[in-house]
Amino acid sequence: MSLVRDEVEIRELVSSMVGGYLPTMDEMEFLLSLDWEGAQVLLEGARKVKEELFGPEVHIRGIIEFSSHCSGRCLYCGLRADNRDLARYRMEEEEIVRCAEEAIGAGYMSLVLQSGEDGWYDRWTLGRVIERIKGIKDVAITLSIGERSYEDYRYLRQAGADRFLMKHETADQGLYDRLHPHSSFRRRLECLTQLKELGYQVGSGFMVGLPGQTLRSIARDVLLLKKLDVDMAGIGPFVPHPRTPLGDQPAGDPFLVLKTVALARLLLRRPHLPATTALGVLDRRMRDWAFHGGANVVMQKLEPHRYRRLYDIYPKGVGEERSIAEEREELERALESMGLRVARDRGDAVRV
Repeated sequence: MSLVRDEVEIRELVSSMVGGYLPTMDEMEFLLSLDWEGAQVLLEGARKVKEELFGPEVHIRGIIEFSSHCSGRCLYCGLRADNRDLARYRMEEEEIVRCAEEAIGAGYMSLVLQSGEDGWYDRWTLGRVIERIKGIKDVAITLSIGERSYEDYRYLRQAGADRFLMKHETADQGLYDRLHPHSSFRRRLECLTQLKELGYQVGSGFMVGLPGQTLRSIARDVLLLKKLDVDMAGIGPFVPHPRTPLGDQPAGDPFLVLKTVALARLLLRRPHLPATTALGVLDRRMRDWAFHGGANVVMQKLEPHRYRRLYDIYPKGVGEERSIAEEREELERALESMGLRVARDRGDAVRV
């Protein structure tokens, strides 16, 4: 097959997907295998779909990582309960609310409260935090606190939580169960189903580059997101942590992540897709490219710097210590320099 014919076929396939065509598994694998030149067509199509729905706007979501304690034992995560070398922390209720108040003052309309699976924060404590933040301003609040009881999810929804982020990590049930000895793929899907039933805007997602993953596995991951009808989808690279059982494995390929985000935009269309922090850790250039290939969200850490270095899911730099407002201003300037516009609304789910 000649290069010219390849280019024609890629453009025809991507154009069909922009129009709503659902590709076969073989076609998805083909798109994920494209080289840099071929991938430009994929990114162009994803950008077209994104701009039809969101224009050039990017939503900045502030994330407060309020506890590094975790009862989970995920084989890839530095917060895993078996990591005895990690200095753990928990933010007090008052600290969390003060941090949120400062963020709201800096212009944040969407906040993510994230932690390990830490039962120390019961539903009533978290409910008070949500209610107090909502009392400052009706910002969107996303919870990312892992697997909890249905009663917890219901109580927190009634307290005012708008969204819930829970990645499925891999659609391969056998691989999922090996990577998560404390839980199961079945339980993860049950939680996601419960969250949808309770009226949360639900986010999920997965890692690219897990040991044993194939291009077909990645295609199945994207299809699972479509089946779940998610409102948000976080797709980032596997980043090995030295104090985990997978610490000696290679990191995920940032270029493959970029293509996967573009494929997800074409297949899923309406969900918010972040250019993930993990992608920026491995390759800042690829993270920036993601905004031109389907991504429309970026996360910004908000918790005090003394905690950021302890929220050690994967190795990363912490950076210079600045205020929440200063960090947001810097991020806005960077986005605007790429021809993007910072959204000023809550960034709620889009229905098409």
